Amino acid sequence: MTTTTLETPVIESVRTERTPDPCVMVIFGASGDLAKRKLLPAVYTLYKERLVPPNFSVVGFSRSEMSDDDFRSRMREGVEEFGGRVDSASWQKFAAGLRYISAHPHHPEEYAKLTSALSALDRERGTGGNRIFYLAVPPSSFLPIVKNLQAAGLAQSETGWARLIIEKPFGHDLESAKALNLELGKVFREEQIYRIDHYLGKETVQNLLVFRFANGILEPVWNRRYVDNVQITAAETLGVENRASYYEEAGALRDMVQNHMMQLLTMTAMEPPVSFDADAVRAEKVKVLRAIHPLCPEDTPYCAVRGQYGPGSINGEKVVGYRQEPGVNPSSNTETFAAVKLHIENWRWAGVPFYLRAGKRLAQHSTEIAVQFRQPPLRLFEATRDLPPNLIIIRIQPDEGITLRFSAKRPGPATHVRDVNMDFRYSTAFGMASANAYERLLLDCMLGDPTLFSSSKFVEVAWSLVTPILEAWKNKPALDFPNYAAGTWGPAAADKLMDYSQAWRNPAGPEDAALKRIA
Repeated sequence: MTTTTLETPVIESVRTERTPDPCVMVIFGASGDLAKRKLLPAVYTLYKERLVPPNFSVVGFSRSEMSDDDFRSRMREGVEEFGGRVDSASWQKFAAGLRYISAHPHHPEEYAKLTSALSALDRERGTGGNRIFYLAVPPSSFLPIVKNLQAAGLAQSETGWARLIIEKPFGHDLESAKALNLELGKVFREEQIYRIDHYLGKETVQNLLVFRFANGILEPVWNRRYVDNVQITAAETLGVENRASYYEEAGALRDMVQNHMMQLLTMTAMEPPVSFDADAVRAEKVKVLRAIHPLCPEDTPYCAVRGQYGPGSINGEKVVGYRQEPGVNPSSNTETFAAVKLHIENWRWAGVPFYLRAGKRLAQHSTEIAVQFRQPPLRLFEATRDLPPNLIIIRIQPDEGITLRFSAKRPGPATHVRDVNMDFRYSTAFGMASANAYERLLLDCMLGDPTLFSSSKFVEVAWSLVTPILEAWKNKPALDFPNYAAGTWGPAAADKLMDYSQAWRNPAGPEDAALKRIA
């Protein structure tokens, strides 16, 4: 069963397409993978689709020795490999605005080169003093770069605007997050700081608010009276790959739960904002976090489970365990799986558990939100007793869309009931692929719209919820690691988080609604 779309006018009352002011994006760490794989492919696509002005420019700032032409060549390779087809005519025009500075970002004296380059672009390309500073660098470089921008007089633009984009992690616990926000605030105003979370740029995540608040049939049942539980899963089949040095310090709880999954939770649970502007939306998300029952380290055994993958098989191919990965401590206690149970103590959600689960080397690559509804109070049909409950499944990746699972009578003279899916997919419903998350987020930053970026309050409240778990796990190292095989759905202990009669939904594709039953 699939959905169709009618040829009705597109309503643009909430967010209209606008072209941003001419500007320069300065990428610190421009010789790294993020710039090559994500940032340049995204801004080139925006340029090719005429969503940014023709004089949009990019300055790469990194320690690697490269000329402007070397930088252009490297970025074109990245666009061709990770961004699709390159149109030679549009690339030639786009590349005319690419510059590169070989310099150490921690050395204040090197910023004279940046000041000179930006002034030249203002004169030659009319970029108007508008700057975006993208910190595609390790967290240890955030504050040195910010302070050097301040010393060079670049944090505040005299003729235009200046904005700062920083990648996660935004601190490694509550205290470090507060300290980072405090130091950033001494140089940039809060409205200048864009804490990027690429999950919020995904089409289905953006559609979540439209799905909830533009459809009158959902609001009456989106509450504790009708919802039994909510499960948010971010499952990866990949291992740690080449990120061992980062992952050994982070782990699954810091890497996924504190940021991406808390964002998905708040968008699922938030109240309708008074308007769709940034302040209103972000305020409602923070309200959800503040309503979550606070945890203490003593609660951890009952509300949080950690795991680490051992050797196993992914898609028929044998893989090593986490402790055998290159760069990983052979006796590492870093978790590659984290599951938590949270309760939102407000009028809408009191008594409804929210289960969050993220892990590497799991059985399937899938990120989804599953809203499970309560069973009918009376089972009128004998055949319905073993049917799974109704679900709304919001698939974020890899196959973006929404599925409604409900019960229906199978054709025939007898009453045989089975569960069926009503399925909506972006690719088939609209006949076009979803935009890359970085495209949307970078464009929003150029437009000065922080709706899809994390506020300082959100970051700090989210850290306040997970820091007690981190402290408990630090004080009591896991003795059973590795405790799940690669290619499974994580440690068996995660089942014990579930309330009576509830079970994890283990996605194996949009048509599979099977539940994992507790043995």
